[in-house]
Amino acid sequence: MFIDRKTELSQLSDLYSSKQAVLFILYGRRRVGKTELLHTFCAEKPHIFFIATLSADSEQLAAFSQLIWGFDHPEIPVGFSFPSWEAAFRALVDLPDRPVVVLDEFTYLISGNRAILSILQKVWDERLRSSQVMLVLCGSYIGMMETEVLGYQAPLYGRRTGSVLLQALDLPSSALFFPKYSPEEQFLAWAVVGGMPYYLTTFSDEQKLLGNIRQHILDAHSGSLYSEPRLLLMEELREPRNYFSLLRAIAQGNTRLNEITQASGVGLPSTVARYLDILQQMRLITRRVPATENQPEKSKRGLFQINDHFLRFWFRYVHPNQGSLELGLADSVLTQRVQPDLDHFAAVAFEEAARKYIAARGRAGKLPFLPERIGSWWSRAGELDVLAISSSERSALVGECKWSVNPVGINILEDLKSRAAKMAKESNIEHIHYALFSRRGFTEALKKQAIREEVGLFTVDDLVEGTA
Repeated sequence: MFIDRKTELSQLSDLYSSKQAVLFILYGRRRVGKTELLHTFCAEKPHIFFIATLSADSEQLAAFSQLIWGFDHPEIPVGFSFPSWEAAFRALVDLPDRPVVVLDEFTYLISGNRAILSILQKVWDERLRSSQVMLVLCGSYIGMMETEVLGYQAPLYGRRTGSVLLQALDLPSSALFFPKYSPEEQFLAWAVVGGMPYYLTTFSDEQKLLGNIRQHILDAHSGSLYSEPRLLLMEELREPRNYFSLLRAIAQGNTRLNEITQASGVGLPSTVARYLDILQQMRLITRRVPATENQPEKSKRGLFQINDHFLRFWFRYVHPNQGSLELGLADSVLTQRVQPDLDHFAAVAFEEAARKYIAARGRAGKLPFLPERIGSWWSRAGELDVLAISSSERSALVGECKWSVNPVGINILEDLKSRAAKMAKESNIEHIHYALFSRRGFTEALKKQAIREEVGLFTVDDLVEGTA
């Protein structure tokens, strides 16, 4: 199943149609769908798709050489290989038509031979940039791709024609994986596994959400996602144990540096800060600050949050209960740990979905002002789940999210107005607009008042549908 990625496919197609030489960099976390995106793009185009491995450099060169030779030759000589990587890259110039050449898992390739980057730069400058080749370098180690391939000191710096950091799918796209679920069930599935295509395809809408969680996440013996975070971190990090402790601390609600330091027991705050910086580079966590902050990097009100929904779920429910799960007590963990707390867990994702929905409305020009920042807000005076703000226009949109089984009433709106006034006073905001987001709709009284006061009312159905 291939869903969405229209923007990325359009960008790749435009570059291919240019008839000019292309050097495109695609990178992103494992399981985000990079390879599937490239397979979809390459379909019905002449292409070479080389997937690097951890094997010896000479074996990699031979495998790549045979793909190049086989592109326009009916037979490949046994044991054929170009004498060097430079010769292999130069051979791309002579390929007929307009070939797409994909080097997938490129970070494996350069880990085995650091000189490949300089060799490719040399051949690109001398031959490839004047050819018809579209060369795509694809990698999963975000830090390495950004420093070794895209960085200012990297040999290929300034050569790329385009690049994309592929992100997880949003809620509306993720919901398409579960056409038999209700919008509420689609949202909850996204809240648990997030927008990583591999994780989404693991779940099935042929069974209930809790059944999927029990079978694929909590089953220590046959659950396809049970060991996923451990494998992910062990592959990319030298000291995974410390990172596990940090991620578990954050998943349990410790969001400030001093709280994470104390809860994790990893070391001093300075040591923890270095680990957190690496997790941010990997795009596994984010340091959030109030949307009112003009210089977020200098803010002292930063809170750390796990980006990936599935990692957040795993470190909240699986990691702390591994002993019980290894004993085969998945049913007990599901009923005693997961099920009673799931709505509280999902509420965080509901707020995130609301902020992204408001951002989509902003891009569609459906907000009453041009927002400069969209996020949330907190201070000693209170907090706001959603805040879109324009300091120059002295305007803001504030929102409250209620993942509750009860319809939202007028009291929620009045409370939101009170907290919004405190934010407005702190941030010199004159014009405030209001929005409410509800799991189960709104009372009739609130609907009437919302019409009079032009308050936006949005349900989980709106967020899943995604039509801003």
